[in-house]
Amino acid sequence: MKRIAVLGLDVGLRRVGVAGCDGLGLLATELTTVTRTSFKNDVEVFRQIVNEREATLLVVGMPYTMNGEMGFQAKQVMKYAKRLSNALGLPLDFVDERLTSIEAEEQLRESKKFSHYNKGLIDKRAAAIILQQWLDDN
Repeated sequence: MKRIAVLGLDVGLRRVGVAGCDGLGLLATELTTVTRTSFKNDVEVFRQIVNEREATLLVVGMPYTMNGEMGFQAKQVMKYAKRLSNALGLPLDFVDERLTSIEAEEQLRESKKFSHYNKGLIDKRAAAIILQQWLDDN
C-alpha cells in the first residue's frame, strides 16, 4: 500500500496552520503553526517540515466568500500558496475552507483548550479540518 504524505495548510496573513496525516491517509493531525516573516524564511521553515514528513502534496484551504466567489483574501491565499508550491517543488490542491476557523474554535471550546490569545491553536486545528476534508473526499 502506498504511503500518503500530505500537508494541510490554513494560510493567514500572520500565521500558517500546518497539519499532517498518518501514512494511510485516514487521519489528519495538527502539527504546528508557522509565523510568517519573510517569504524566504517561510520557505525554509516549510522545507524542514516537508523533509521531516516526506510530504508529496500541499493541500491549502481556500477562503471563498460565503457565495462561493474568490474575494480578496482568497486571491492572497492563492498567490502565496502558488509561490510556496513552486519554491518547494510540490503539487498543490485546494479545499473550500469556509467556516473551518469557526469549526476549529468550537472544537477547541468543547475540548476546553480554547483561548482568544492562542490564535495559533485555532490555525493548526483549522489546518487539520482542511486536511481531513481533503482526505475524506479523496
